[in-house]
Amino acid sequence: MKNLIVLFLTAFCLTACSQNNTQNPFGLTIINNKVAYKKSIEAKPENELIEIKEAIPTITLDIRYATKNNFMKQVMYKQPRAFARKPVVEQLKIIQAELAKKGYGLKIFDAYRPYAVTVAFYEKASDKNFVANPAKGSKHNRGCAVDLTIIDLKTGKDVPMPTPYDSFAPEAAPHFNDLPPAIIKNRDFLISTMQSHGFKVIYNEWWHFDFNGWQNYDLMDIPFQQL
Repeated sequence: MKNLIVLFLTAFCLTACSQNNTQNPFGLTIINNKVAYKKSIEAKPENELIEIKEAIPTITLDIRYATKNNFMKQVMYKQPRAFARKPVVEQLKIIQAELAKKGYGLKIFDAYRPYAVTVAFYEKASDKNFVANPAKGSKHNRGCAVDLTIIDLKTGKDVPMPTPYDSFAPEAAPHFNDLPPAIIKNRDFLISTMQSHGFKVIYNEWWHFDFNGWQNYDLMDIPFQQL
């Protein structure tokens, strides 16, 4: 599997600029250039990847993969930006307004993720349960997943959660309950807020939320600077 992924990534990088999309060894269709992406928006306006900070100026960004402060210990994104499909951003805007009334706000760690980065994650991760398998692709690659937490608007600090972001510890699971009651309350508040607006938390990461209907969006491999 490892050699297959490496060979694919090399070939993928060589052909990405010349094709509208590509069929990889796993049979996945991936939109990998701006022309194909623009055509997808013409066919379906909801396909547009919206820059979250532009749409929601009050939101906080902490794009870890644009730094070395992540499990890869290396910079994976050239720009500290966050994008998501139009309907996803529309719901995040509603959530941000709802949280603000209670003294909280969203902090985004990651959103749309180019497919090539998912391949790199899978190669390096010590625990494959915490990274998407390139054979299926990630909801992040579809612009339909967000990694986030909440902050206290008065202090600007993160609300205490079970683990730091991107932890591989068992405590990261959203149903892990051997925790202080206050931490469980914070985590469950975040999860219930997100799930009431069309998102679903995944089984092993309290911070990762998939948007309902992600199946309707293509995998993408376009870097931020081309969006």
